[in-house]
Amino acid sequence: MPEHNVSRRGLIGGTVGVAGVAAGFAGGAWYGDDRAESDATTATGSAATYPFRGEHQAGIVTPAQDRLHFAAFDVTTRSRAQLVSLLEAWTTAAARMTQGLPAGPVGPTEGAPLVPPDDTGEAIGLPPGGLTLTFGFGPGIFRDEHGRDRFGLADRQPEALRDLPHFPGDQLDPAKSRGDLCVQACSEDPQVAVHAIRNLARIGFGTVAVRWSQLGFGRTSTTSTSQSTPRNLFGFKDGTLNVKAEQTADLSTYVWVGPDDDQAWLTGGSYLVARRINMHIETWDRQGLQPQEEVVGRTKGTGAPLSGGSEFTPLDLAMKGSNGPLIPLDSHVSVVSPERNEGVRMLRRGYNFVDGSNPLGGLDAGLFFIAYVRDPRTHFIPLQTRMASHDAMMEYLRFTSSAVFAVPAGTQPGEYVGQALFA
Repeated sequence: MPEHNVSRRGLIGGTVGVAGVAAGFAGGAWYGDDRAESDATTATGSAATYPFRGEHQAGIVTPAQDRLHFAAFDVTTRSRAQLVSLLEAWTTAAARMTQGLPAGPVGPTEGAPLVPPDDTGEAIGLPPGGLTLTFGFGPGIFRDEHGRDRFGLADRQPEALRDLPHFPGDQLDPAKSRGDLCVQACSEDPQVAVHAIRNLARIGFGTVAVRWSQLGFGRTSTTSTSQSTPRNLFGFKDGTLNVKAEQTADLSTYVWVGPDDDQAWLTGGSYLVARRINMHIETWDRQGLQPQEEVVGRTKGTGAPLSGGSEFTPLDLAMKGSNGPLIPLDSHVSVVSPERNEGVRMLRRGYNFVDGSNPLGGLDAGLFFIAYVRDPRTHFIPLQTRMASHDAMMEYLRFTSSAVFAVPAGTQPGEYVGQALFA
């Protein structure tokens, strides 16, 4: 059966030999085949699909989906050729899975009985769920911990791609920070997102290993004007002033790397900053409504600023009340507002998480913060430094994971993810 007729929405058929498929993946023979994408049907709701290829990678300005599986990988091979082959294979698999197809052309049920299937099968019968897969490169892909060139790429490392500094309030777990590669899988269906990461990890066996991963639910930002503002686990609307997909001028200013910024291979890409933020849920829940609103700087009900109006009314940071500014100077919205940070904005794409309980019996819960910025040195680090030093919300937060990745531009037919870096 031709590749483009194979769908995970029916039990998969196929006659391609497994040995041939393996050779094709290893040699990159499949990565230029876009028939899977061109023949997919775009629909609405859980059957929605987003093109994998384009000017920018999907999963950045794409309307934020409800579920996340984020994974950071360590590269275990010393071979540049093996690393490139992996990126070719990942590109092929990602182009297929985002369109509702199995990760490999044979599928989970039709291969040779004594050979592992080229798809793990837990997404059989599920629609695409608006799956997007976004890939990034960490500092470690360029130099090892001793500063040695790993894959002949050291001279192509952007100056902005450095490990984030240690901020006040950081209690980072080294095992859940950093990474050589990252994959962000977003979908309306958690099983679709998990299936995608699982299969990419399977394909990468022997070349990469999962360093850490994070599941997320309930998006905590809106990336399109068509979406309503969601709420975080403190119960407040989150991401009201986020950069939106429709604000193309702001995207060019604050999100997309320009041709003169640094390394030419990253033009049209962005930087992904990931921070796992544990919230002290139980402490927060014992605070009164007014103190909560003063910490945030907005009303809990409508999300309007404490200076008045509705959710999208501009902040009036100078408006006085009987005890000082109506929006306290140390409130979260005041500290991180563009007015207090030289106009800098970012595109946030975070998610809530609840990972069971901690040893003290409290919820291991919070916000997995993801932001896309044009340059972390100017668009993230100063703001995080200011927040760590002046934000009243810091009393209720603990940062436990941190990473930064360079996210290349999108791929065109015949290209693999990150090809410009290795050219």
